[in-house]
Amino acid sequence: MLFTEETPNPEALKYVTNRLLYRGVAEFREKDLAAEWSPFANSLMELPYVKNVHINNNFVTILKEFNYEWSDVMLTLKAFIKDYLEKDGAIIREGFAEFMEAQIAASNEAQFSGEDGDIARRVKELIDMYVKPAVEGDGGNIEFKAYDKGTVHVIMQGSCSGCPSSTVTLKSGIEGMLKRMIPEVKEVVQEMA
Repeated sequence: MLFTEETPNPEALKYVTNRLLYRGVAEFREKDLAAEWSPFANSLMELPYVKNVHINNNFVTILKEFNYEWSDVMLTLKAFIKDYLEKDGAIIREGFAEFMEAQIAASNEAQFSGEDGDIARRVKELIDMYVKPAVEGDGGNIEFKAYDKGTVHVIMQGSCSGCPSSTVTLKSGIEGMLKRMIPEVKEVVQEMA
């Protein structure tokens, strides 16, 4: 079974299946990363209208190139994904989770030490507990990147990447909640991965 769901981002569409594709989050913005780690994402990115592939548990969110219309590519993509899954094609190669954990650990090592380490840890916990589930429901993902002198840096992925409403979500939703719960937080900004 495979069905589509709209996302708040007009350039992104969520394809939901009744099977686990990958336990966790896998984002492919660059063809090189997809070629190395995900035969599925790599195959999708061979299509001229696929810009970004975001895999999360039982769904894949596709960001399309701006010069294509969903009405022209949605059903073709659905058939492509369905065929790929029916043939039991590989989704993510072994070792990807460990590769990503190593990347994250290297960037987080400094984040959770020093005088702001406790604040950074609390911010990350709040994002993971309250924000991430809501964002995943819209076909996206949010990752804590850094905390620096009152500013929280996050990375928006999947349908949230480049979404026109992500600024509103960041400022009135996420920033407002974090400011109420952690007074040291002054603002939340989005960074590119």
